[in-house]
Amino acid sequence: MTNISPRSGESTLRTSLRIRSRMTAYGTVLLALATTALIWTTRAHAQQQPGAAPPAASQAPVAPANQPPLPSYFSGLKGPDPTGSNYGVWATPSGTPNADGSPSGDIPTKLTISDLYDRVMHNQYALNIVWTLIAGALVYFMQLGFAFLESGFSRAKNASHTFAMTLMVFIIGTAAYWVYGFALGWGNWFNGPAAPGWWPSLGPGLSVLSHGWGIGAHGDGTFKYGLIGTGGFFLTKGFHDVGLLALFFFESVFMETGITIPTGAMAERWNWGNFCLYAAFAPFIYCVFASWVWGGGWLAQGGVNWHLGSGAVDFAGSGVVHCIGGVMALAGCIAMGPRIGKYVNGRPVPMAAHNVPAIMGGTLLLGFGWLGFNPGSTLSGTDLRISFIVVNTVLASVVASTVSMIEFRRKAGKWDPAMMCNGFLAGLVAITAPCAFVTPIGAALIGVVAGVLVIYSSIFFENKGVDDVAGAISVHGSCGAWGVISVGLFACGEYGAGFNGIPTPVTGLFYGGGAGQLLMQFIDVAVLITWAFVVMFAWMKFSNLIVPIRPTREEELKGLDTSQMGGPAYPDFQLAAKAPEPVS
Repeated sequence: MTNISPRSGESTLRTSLRIRSRMTAYGTVLLALATTALIWTTRAHAQQQPGAAPPAASQAPVAPANQPPLPSYFSGLKGPDPTGSNYGVWATPSGTPNADGSPSGDIPTKLTISDLYDRVMHNQYALNIVWTLIAGALVYFMQLGFAFLESGFSRAKNASHTFAMTLMVFIIGTAAYWVYGFALGWGNWFNGPAAPGWWPSLGPGLSVLSHGWGIGAHGDGTFKYGLIGTGGFFLTKGFHDVGLLALFFFESVFMETGITIPTGAMAERWNWGNFCLYAAFAPFIYCVFASWVWGGGWLAQGGVNWHLGSGAVDFAGSGVVHCIGGVMALAGCIAMGPRIGKYVNGRPVPMAAHNVPAIMGGTLLLGFGWLGFNPGSTLSGTDLRISFIVVNTVLASVVASTVSMIEFRRKAGKWDPAMMCNGFLAGLVAITAPCAFVTPIGAALIGVVAGVLVIYSSIFFENKGVDDVAGAISVHGSCGAWGVISVGLFACGEYGAGFNGIPTPVTGLFYGGGAGQLLMQFIDVAVLITWAFVVMFAWMKFSNLIVPIRPTREEELKGLDTSQMGGPAYPDFQLAAKAPEPVS
């Protein structure tokens, strides 16, 4: 599309971008054709169904010959359970006798060891499900933080438009996730080594997530290299399970975080109709990559297949959520071009945020929600590592914010509240991948790097002509990549045994783990950047043919609140035209 805010030297840049866009489009088509051919030629001959044979020996635990029979809720591969009746047994004490005078409910003296165990397991599953739902609710609440932060970074004439994008990307994106996103990302979750063991923390019903495509089909629904899930579209009856729906909700709010990030970077010049198309499509970009790392896909299998550490390790989503969002934002900003007036004679012009207190309030809301984001990713309230995760999350954020405050003061000669906020968020983003695997000292050091990186990354992209309103590319993209890489350096070997099918804990280079884990983390980041940038850039170019990316010049100059949202965000504070002086 035509850039409506030209600046000197841009013709060369635009020519280069045009060539790159054509190469990107051709590459995307070839990649799609090759991937489709591989998928259809390697599709499994039989999907794992309820009642089918157990999984491959490499995945199933080996029980001694004299092992007694396990309770039914450990067997897996049953049908969905919409009431939790297969999740152990609910204790039913009652002091009221039955009509015939017999005791009612549980009679403690008559309960066997198996009866007690059934009740213990039911309570454990209940704790894990409740924990996951509460943590998901905290992540849900983060959307309000995004709304305040992004609208605060915008100018007043675009405040409602920016706030509305954070609302509707959540609404439209969740609908798309229900239609297709969950199935693509987690439809084959149970067959992948990314699943937390043979017995999921959210109960046996997750075993129905055993449908997917990949390369190297074993014939039993599993693959050497998992590519995508195919089970769970629309959450039809075959997927009505209490544990599965807890996973659905939790992963939905993570997806929303990832696809919301570009709205902050691309604010103030995104045509509303085109934005709505993006909100419906973005879950595809997110969920396909999520399947590779969190759905038992080929990146998670890097440890099993290539002996590179524990495969791609990203505990709560520095890469899957934040770096994906940051790279999508970068591609969108390049395709869209800068705001009118942002560059004069090739030099960036400051465009002040209209509401810094809103930015700070939104930052604190996001930090609060992060206390569900990271520890909730255990999917288990009975996993006591959650205390480490919370402390590591807090330490990384406060250290990063302090470092950003000091470094920006040293460089610019002033204190900057907005950079204090972005430093805080940079630390949160960076610690999200390694939060479960590092010590508190490691978390602080990760925060130090993030606090410096976010400043110089912001300067770099602005000088390269990338207009990022909220600094989202640097906060989420650059610091998200650093978070993924930091696992390969700082993972201390205390936690993660069994992660991605590897029996030993996750261990990084600085703790004697060798370079394998670090190399796998770099592969993860390289694949992420390639996938997210190419597909997002191609989508922006394609969607521009349907609905223009940018509003008209007149609409943008007037402000998108008035031109597209029906009125200004602050009608009582608009400057009135000065009345003419009376003629004497």
